[in-house]
Amino acid sequence: MRIDLPDPAATAALAAALAARAQMGDVIALSGGLGVGKTTFARGFIEAMSSGETPEVPSPTFTLVQAYEFTDATVYHFDLYRIERAEECYELGIEDAFAEGISLIEWPDRLGSLLPEDRLDIELAPGATLEGRVAHLTFHGAFVARAAAFEGFVTHG
Repeated sequence: MRIDLPDPAATAALAAALAARAQMGDVIALSGGLGVGKTTFARGFIEAMSSGETPEVPSPTFTLVQAYEFTDATVYHFDLYRIERAEECYELGIEDAFAEGISLIEWPDRLGSLLPEDRLDIELAPGATLEGRVAHLTFHGAFVARAAAFEGFVTHG
């Protein structure tokens, strides 16, 4: 599924739409090069989950994971850019995050075989304009049945 995102606000709107449909145990894998909007997406998702509060959402580049506790769920934001071996993620509590919360994972390729089968992959790439992006959504496992909920965002091209 392809979605054109003309600016950062559109990226945040997509994230908010996903947050409204998120369920406990969801894993959203965010991939793409540096500066394509992975953290912008994560911020939009977390802000949407906050029910009107505006939490500070720093990039977890140095801490590797940030947890945000909300009434309905805990959102775990992982940035695995500095991970060298997938096994290092056990020390971050990634198994608990998968079981007990909603996980946003930047640089999911670092997880290798630890990446759950039930997940939503979002690959972000530069778009037609300087601020624009293109999101490619790929639904895996249990997410396949939920794909129709996002049809309104699709831009065919």
